[in-house]
Amino acid sequence: MSEKPESTENGQERQNLEFILDIPLQVTVELGRTKLLVKDILQLNQGAVVELTKLAGEPLDIFVNSKLVARGEAVVVNEKFGVRLVDIVSPNERVEKIL
Repeated sequence: MSEKPESTENGQERQNLEFILDIPLQVTVELGRTKLLVKDILQLNQGAVVELTKLAGEPLDIFVNSKLVARGEAVVVNEKFGVRLVDIVSPNERVEKIL
């Protein structure tokens, strides 16, 4: 028995998907933000603490190409930091952020 050949439409969709799978994206995880004066930055030294806008325990923001796509929590896996996704931003919320 021979397998059923894929339709040209399905083959084209697969080829299109394979084409975009190799596009590099910048993923950024944001712990928090702050604003500092240049003089304050110049006074920073080892052990200095920089206060951020988020509270301890709040979800981290995950951006793909500078667009918020998810929120997560910090985890340690094999002595390396990682992020566990806890919430994916809805398409409606993403559109609201743009407008």
